[in-house]
Amino acid sequence: MSIHTETGNQAMAHGSSSDHRKLTGRDRGFWGGRWFSLRMALHGAAHTLRTQPNAWIELAALAVVFLAGIYFRVSALEWGILGLTIFVILALEGVNTAVEAIVDLVSPTYHPMAGLAKDAAAGALVFGVLGSLFVAAAIFGPRLWQLFR
Repeated sequence: MSIHTETGNQAMAHGSSSDHRKLTGRDRGFWGGRWFSLRMALHGAAHTLRTQPNAWIELAALAVVFLAGIYFRVSALEWGILGLTIFVILALEGVNTAVEAIVDLVSPTYHPMAGLAKDAAAGALVFGVLGSLFVAAAIFGPRLWQLFR
């Protein structure tokens, strides 16, 4: 558990609003608070990439798509669509990781509703991956067809 989270638990336990302001970065002014929020968001993204095996698979897919895009000389618009698709999948992985963590926190023993919440978050990721396969087929399918024809 990070210091950030432990401080939050302590702040909530004591009920101090000034501790809560420190936890959220609201005690740092507008720009300091934005910088704090960005650092915490990057910490969360790094945690997802470091700890989630599916994120590793998604990063490998990113590398394959990047190399295929260079090889097939995809257009700027296609790069935009591919980039958006890849980062939406990584974002969904982060949301799935967050849902799993919060469910584990509030329901340390098995409960059917906890299982449903985790399954639904994972299901959202499945929908995203299926969509990414459609994008890949639309962009790379015709090129691969020509290559192997």
